This record gives sequence, structure tokens and C-alpha cells, in this order.
Amino acid sequence: MSGTGERHVYPVILAGGLGTRLWPLSREAKPKHLLNLVGDLSLLQQTALRAREVCGRPPCIITNEQHRFLVGAQVQEALGEKCPIVLETIARNTAAAAAVAALWVRNRDPEGIVLLLPSDHFIGDTAGFRAAVSAAAQGAARGMIVTFGITPSGPETGYGYIRLGEEIAGTGGCHRVSLFIEKPARDKAQAMLDEGGHVWNGGMFAFMPDVMLGELARFEPGVHDAALQAVERAASDLDFLRLDKDALAQSPSISIDYAVMERTDRAAVCPMRAPWGDLGSWQAIWESSGQDASGNVIQGDVLTSDAQNVLVRSDRLLTAVVGVRDLVVVATGDAVLVAHKDKTQDVKHIVEQMKAQDRRELREHAVMQRPWGQYERIDEGAGYQVKQIMLHPGASISLQLHHKRAEHWIVVQGVARVTKGEEVFLLQENQSTDIPPLTRHRLENPGDTPLRIIEVQSGSYLGEDDIVRFEDVYGRVT
Repeated sequence: MSGTGERHVYPVILAGGLGTRLWPLSREAKPKHLLNLVGDLSLLQQTALRAREVCGRPPCIITNEQHRFLVGAQVQEALGEKCPIVLETIARNTAAAAAVAALWVRNRDPEGIVLLLPSDHFIGDTAGFRAAVSAAAQGAARGMIVTFGITPSGPETGYGYIRLGEEIAGTGGCHRVSLFIEKPARDKAQAMLDEGGHVWNGGMFAFMPDVMLGELARFEPGVHDAALQAVERAASDLDFLRLDKDALAQSPSISIDYAVMERTDRAAVCPMRAPWGDLGSWQAIWESSGQDASGNVIQGDVLTSDAQNVLVRSDRLLTAVVGVRDLVVVATGDAVLVAHKDKTQDVKHIVEQMKAQDRRELREHAVMQRPWGQYERIDEGAGYQVKQIMLHPGASISLQLHHKRAEHWIVVQGVARVTKGEEVFLLQENQSTDIPPLTRHRLENPGDTPLRIIEVQSGSYLGEDDIVRFEDVYGRVT
């Protein structure tokens, strides 16, 4: 897709953030953009597909180190090809990410246009998105930094607003920004809807690389200089480009809205006429999902009787609701949330309590993804823990040892190749072996079907940080 003349649009997706208002599904180990919340694909996968369809090229993904393998796997699964992935080695908010995006595009096409997209938005009409991108590219080609404005569907208090200024000629409908308005009270939001000329701030941007970099150098030189150094000192790591941590750490942590958009005279807004939401709460998930005749959204193993306007999702357990109205019920393998639909924004209060208690349920899922497969906690108690481990065909864990725990492996599906000290041998289904503490070991799947084992850990300490890695195909050697 071209903006004006021969300028090309390069999509860059920001895949960070935690989305803890969508707990218990969204957690630090697998936040909301990596979840299938609306439809059969994750929000990141939907965003990547939409970006490639509209721009004609695969997106660049900027993400963090923790989620790099899951992001890479999801995008390749959705697109059928690998995408460039840039790793933020330390979180520094969206201004630094915008600077990195600008530098990444400028190094490939100085005349290109950056299309900066969050990974966790729902857009229900690709044609409407395409029209908005085309108009925004025209505005960006004229030296503007264009954000996307969403036509309000009601007096929403959870979004920021933009007052439209004069229309910019020759841009297909872009306006100058007259005023950015913080999340308003309901009466003020209704007044803006009654007045007209206001849109929601969609948090998507289009700009020329040098325009964004110039404004950052003008308003936030610390962000500009740190990003420049982080990119110049970046190093390749497997399929990833790892930004220099020391350089990036020098950047102030500030959003692109505060750093540039509210200070520049180049701010423009392009209205987008398509169903949109940032899916920041379970209420938003309910609104964006297909509801049945009773207004219910049902996902997973769920039974209902005399229920109306509810969202019930169960990832594992049979979950039944009877005689209820306007509720959200979300059941995972290790936690259950029940909330009134109008109070789902207040899940943050539960999150705060879990943070204070340092609860594992805030950080991790019962099923944890790894680049080689996944593991699921089945049971645990004083001095023991039981897991089911699944390895993809051809995958292997690192050559490692543990100081404080022993492990007992039982193969329940597939064939395992086991390294234990100096021995290397195969285990068939229903066969087992013991791994004593301080023993170098590795588990591999030499077959073409998934390998599943039951692992029983025992010892004085069972934390995941009791791992010393010696060899690892995923670059995680200790």
C-alpha cells in the first residue's frame, strides 16, 4: 500500500503490556494480546494479519524478552512466515518504542511511512481500517503525525477524546487536532457527543520517520538519543534483534501522547469508521463478541439455565450458571472470577491485592508456554510438585541441572530421548527414569508426534530459577 506517490507504509506492532484487568485469563506470563479473546486467533495474530492485508507486507513486532518465543510462534503460525521481531530489553513506554519504530523503518526506507499499531485492539471491519490507513498515510506524507480517531458509540469514560480541528486539504479526511481530552466523567463525555466534532483517541499512529524523530529530539531528547544508541548497538539473537539494554535504560519512560502528541504542532487525527475497542475489560469483551438470543457470550465447557446478558468462559472446568443476570464468570485451571458486568474495571482492585500478597496466580498460568512446548502444574505440596510436560516434535529442553530437587519422569505419550549424566537412552510409553540432584540432564522428542511425560519433582526448593543451563538451542545458557 502506498501513501502519497511512491511512499510505502510499514506496519510496526507494539506487543507489550500486561492487560491485568482481564485477569484471570491475562497474566504476566501470557498477557491479553497473546490470548484468543474474540475469535479463534489471538489479538496479536489478528493485528498482524490485518496489517499485512492492508499494507501488503508483514509487520515488524516490538516486544519484550519474556514473550519473544511465544510472539514469534504465534505470528509465524498466523502469517505462514516469520516477521522481524525487535526486543525491548527494558520497558520504556511508547515514546521510546515509537523512536525505535521510526529508526527501524528509516534504516530500510527513509521515505517510508510508519504505521504504529497496538497489538491488543479489536477492529471489526478491515475495509474501514484500510480507508483510515490510506487517509492517515496522506496526512503523514505531508509531515503530520496522524492518530486515528474512532467515532464514539456512546459516552464512554474509559477512553481519551480528541476535538477535531480544521480539515487538512488533500488528505482524505484528516483534521488538525484541536484538543486532547483525558478520560472524562460521564456527563462531560455525553456533552461532547451532543456537541459533535469529538472522537475517541484510538492510539494508532502514522508518521514519517524523520518527522517523529525530529519532534522527539525537540521535546524529549533523552528518548531520542537513547533509542538511537539502542538501535545502533543492537545485536542479532537467533531470529530476534535485541536492543542494547544499557542504552535503552537511559530513556525516560513516557508515552508518545505526553512526549509528542500533546506538544507538537504537527498533530493530526484521521477518523476511522469501523467497529473498534481496546478490549480493556471483560465488559468490552462481552460487547465485542457474538451474543446469543439471551445476550449471553459462552466460551468453553459451560452450561446455563435462565441466564441473561452474561459472559461465561471456562478454559478447563465444567462451569454452570443458573438464574443470573449481567455477570462475568471466568474459570481457568487455578482461578475463578465472578463480577458484575458493570464492575469489571474494578478487577484492578483484586490485582492490587494479589500483588501485595505476591500471588503466583497473577504472574503465571497453570499451563505455561515454553519455546519447546508447555508444562502444566497438576498438584503440589510441601516438598513436591507434579507437572505434565509436552514437547513439540523435534524439540528439546536445555542441557541442565538442578541443585535442590530430584525429578522422576514417566512417559505417557510418544518416545523420549533422555540424557542423564553420561548416558543417552530412549524411554517408551509407560517407562520411567529418575534424575537425581546435581545431574546434568536433557529431555528430547525425536518423534513426529507430541511427547508427553509426567514429572514428579521432590526436594527442598522447587522454583523455576533452580536451573543451571549448559547448552540451549534457544540462547538461554546460564
